[in-house]
Amino acid sequence: MVQTTHRQLTIVGEQKITINGQSILYIVRRSTRAKQVRLEVRPRTGLTVVIPSSYNLKHLSTLLESKGKWILDKITKYKEIQSLPAQKENKTADVISYLGRNLELVKRQNGNNPNCVTLERNRLIVTIGSASSRLNSALEQWYRMQAVKLIKERTYRLSARMGLTYNRITIRGQKTRWGSCSRRGNLSFNWRLIMAPEPVIDYVIIHELSHLKEMNHTKRFWEMVAEYCPRWHEYRKWLRDHEMELSDKLSR
Repeated sequence: MVQTTHRQLTIVGEQKITINGQSILYIVRRSTRAKQVRLEVRPRTGLTVVIPSSYNLKHLSTLLESKGKWILDKITKYKEIQSLPAQKENKTADVISYLGRNLELVKRQNGNNPNCVTLERNRLIVTIGSASSRLNSALEQWYRMQAVKLIKERTYRLSARMGLTYNRITIRGQKTRWGSCSRRGNLSFNWRLIMAPEPVIDYVIIHELSHLKEMNHTKRFWEMVAEYCPRWHEYRKWLRDHEMELSDKLSR
């Protein structure tokens, strides 16, 4: 799955390692599903190391040292972002993303009427019904509605093309992943994907649909992804490069 879920994980404990003179605390989790060590760096949780059930902890320090530059780069990036002033409410003349396009954000006031969001060519017009209504709340509600429509339609079409059947789809606001697939065939996608270009959205959908046949990231799994999304490397990189940009949008 893209940005895998934390189900079936057991916390081993908190450890500390020194890399290039910098002391780093990290959490170790064992996973019954992991086939190899996975490193995750998040703004709120810092470094988490997910290891397979049979992994020998004695080898972990050597592995982390070999990944030292990547770990430090990630941690530095998040610290720089967190040191910036708190994000302000989006204002008129802001630029906001939708399906990979940059749209001019226009805010209007309209008494006590319901909030309304309208897409007009390269402008997204948000009409706020009352002074107490928040612009970001109206935007998120609109984004979620668009995500439900587009992702459900694309998943239906792509699953038919791949000859696969899923159970149900939910659209959520996950903090750590773009999509997931359960063993019951339930799919979940992050509403913030609606800001990404459509080929990137299709990659995430194909990725999760492929888990209906291969739950782990095996060679057969990636072969299936490549069959229906030959440029998946490029789209995965796009998500990684824009992860913070999309995750921080409309954060409150």
